[in-house]
Amino acid sequence: MNLVNLESVSHAYGPKPLLSEVSLGVEAGERIGVVGRNGGGKTTLLSVIAGDVRPDSGRVTHTRGLRVGFLSQQDLLDPSHSVRETVLGELAEHEWAGDQRVREILGNLIGDLDLDAKAGDLSGGERRRTALARLLIGEHDLIMLDEPTNHLDIEAIAWLAAHLAGRKSALVVVTHDRWFLDAVSTRTWEVVDGKVERYEGGYAAYVLAKAERARIAQAAEERRQNLMRKEIAWLRRGPPARTSKPKFRIDAAQALIANEPPPRESVELMRFAAARLGKTVYDLEDVTLHAGGPDAGPQVLDHCTWQFGPGDRIGLIGVNGSGKSSVLRLLADTIKPDAGRVVRGKTVRLAHLSQELAELDPTRRVLETVESVRKYIQVGKKEWTASQLLERLGFKGEAQWKVVGDLSGGERRRLQLLRLLMDDPNVLLLDEPTNDLDIETLNELEDLLDAWPGTLILVTHDRYFLERVTDRCVALLGDGRLSFLPGGVDEYLERRAAGTAVTARVAGTTGQPAVQSANQTAQPAPQTASSSSDTATGLSAKEERELRKELNRLERQLDKLSGQEAKLHAAMAEAASDYAKLGSLDAQLRDIHTQKDTVEAEWLDLADRLGD
Repeated sequence: MNLVNLESVSHAYGPKPLLSEVSLGVEAGERIGVVGRNGGGKTTLLSVIAGDVRPDSGRVTHTRGLRVGFLSQQDLLDPSHSVRETVLGELAEHEWAGDQRVREILGNLIGDLDLDAKAGDLSGGERRRTALARLLIGEHDLIMLDEPTNHLDIEAIAWLAAHLAGRKSALVVVTHDRWFLDAVSTRTWEVVDGKVERYEGGYAAYVLAKAERARIAQAAEERRQNLMRKEIAWLRRGPPARTSKPKFRIDAAQALIANEPPPRESVELMRFAAARLGKTVYDLEDVTLHAGGPDAGPQVLDHCTWQFGPGDRIGLIGVNGSGKSSVLRLLADTIKPDAGRVVRGKTVRLAHLSQELAELDPTRRVLETVESVRKYIQVGKKEWTASQLLERLGFKGEAQWKVVGDLSGGERRRLQLLRLLMDDPNVLLLDEPTNDLDIETLNELEDLLDAWPGTLILVTHDRYFLERVTDRCVALLGDGRLSFLPGGVDEYLERRAAGTAVTARVAGTTGQPAVQSANQTAQPAPQTASSSSDTATGLSAKEERELRKELNRLERQLDKLSGQEAKLHAAMAEAASDYAKLGSLDAQLRDIHTQKDTVEAEWLDLADRLGD
């Protein structure tokens, strides 16, 4: 049953048509992710579906009695109301306190807030979370969310995805968080050039289907061009000789995913990075750090020793307020440690993208602002002009001649990031670089970073971007340590859920932290694997043989899982147009990845015990 129907809907702001003759429907229980360029009409589409905006033409029909919950990007909270009044309304305390569902929503979204605080005294992020909690507590047939993951950390985003997946309500969500899209949506709508293109499946299936459409369109264009060339030749020479038609026997998905190289040439990038940086990038030696200065504010690091090496790509994870930005400021030398020292390599050329927008001359043009840093830059093996990089990050054509003062917050952030890259750094510290970037721009940024040789330390709540551009994860778990996570974000969520803050000790491996507890005597992190502590000391010959036997078994298991993974990829290639089967295969592939992560973590633990 359709809850909402749009028939030939058109709407424009000024001369730009955002929706043009759009007809579509939202069915009961359907979960739809909406993607598209910033300013392309996504928010307008949601507002039209919700009934908040009346279209210029066409008709929008809601089923009788439809209950719609809409989280817009506008702040509609009454500043005079308390958090309790805003979220819980007239519910008595015994009513909501006895409801597990309500307690779960409150705990995961606003558990850190005082329920008696006034909404007007909250920060923008706190108000946003309060509005989301209010919506989720209500009962709705259709939930519509415009950028719901803004101001949520990775843990809260994972909870929200699971919560929405468990509700019976239909869902339409606009988000640039690609992991979240895959977790919650079963269909994808792309708003582009006033139209809404529809795809089955979440983000991964959307990317595959869109690439397949592009391949088919390219093949059709090649056939058309070939026919045109023959026609021109016939006009010039007379009747043409009989020719056979070209045969297109390309397997769609196989052409897309078979024999694809990895996103980054890691070995080559590491070699370039080492040439630019030498052996030392950052060494933290017995560092203690409080977020507000010596003995002020929450403690971030407690007698921590840690090492960064050339070419490391590290994702720094933690809940809001855990001190991630403080660690980046420590590395950027904008704050000092309370105790211990930070050793920086002599060749470090740093670029730090903070959450605050840098001061830009509001009277200058966009292109001039970038060219004032540098007009050309070498990224990987290719030289780019400032104009070409601006185009890749969304400043196309006339947009490069806009005055900086007229740019939106998201555009200023893109400009700030590009200026940093143009300065040719060899160390990048990025604090929430994906804020206000649409998916196409994120794809371009990821591609640029793939070819960039240097050390990258990233803080972001965008799980997809984190896993895409980094090679390993480190977490701040509130125990004063930097905890290496062999299992990445999944391991972080498991540790948080279990309430543990156990640190994986992987000493001597470049980019992996060697840490001590507060009551241990800190030693400088070893420089190479050969100088790491002998963790096998104390093992008998029999015990070592047994451990190595188990290590070999795990390696065989990894090989077996890799073989199963390859077969699933081949099966997915054959089922590229069967989205039901593709979804089933994708679930199997995720299970294989989970098993591989577990086995790899066990392998790392054994290798550590053996001192390998």
